[in-house]
Amino acid sequence: MADAAFHIVDVSKRYGPRWALARLTFSLERGKSLLLTGHNGSGKTTLLKILATAMSPTLGKLTVLGHDCHEGREPIREKVGLLSHASFLYEDLTAAQNLVVLARLIGMTDGEADATADAMLTRVGLAKRRDHPVRQFSAGMRKRLAVGRLLLKRPELALLDEPFGELDPQGIGEMEKLIAELAAQGTTLVLATHLVDQGKALTTERLHLEEGRRVEARA
Repeated sequence: MADAAFHIVDVSKRYGPRWALARLTFSLERGKSLLLTGHNGSGKTTLLKILATAMSPTLGKLTVLGHDCHEGREPIREKVGLLSHASFLYEDLTAAQNLVVLARLIGMTDGEADATADAMLTRVGLAKRRDHPVRQFSAGMRKRLAVGRLLLKRPELALLDEPFGELDPQGIGEMEKLIAELAAQGTTLVLATHLVDQGKALTTERLHLEEGRRVEARA
């Protein structure tokens, strides 16, 4: 599956006596976009964390961007971006400083990092909050800054866990545009959301989970 962004075979994950994923098999081609749906507790977040190598499956085989997850996580983490319920932002740093830190980590010079951070803050609508510490941000503003970090990293595979959560209607519209930008630049997307109509408009394929198993979506 050389052209697959990820390929999973019989992947299962157990938490104590409960199976969050049960013998899940699925492949997604590079450059495609996948809508991941299911009720709370269906296994969506668990699957995203496994794809991001934030956790390991209990059973099964998993290849992400050509790398076997059992042979090493770092090559995968360099190419994958995860937007989750946790923002992974530095609370006491400003919005600009959060982006500059990442820019320097991926090899930019100080000047490049500053310019890129400013451009990205404008792109996600936070330019006026450039020098404000993240601990003062609302949940929606944190979400936008986290998306800015994702865009800055330019991942080959972007995993988005409820990106519309905690956003007002205007924020949802802005998020839709940012996700469309990711897809337009060739990023493979996996979008987990309860907003099925918005998700369908942004993706080309769908995977629906119930109790950790793949089932046919009813709507």
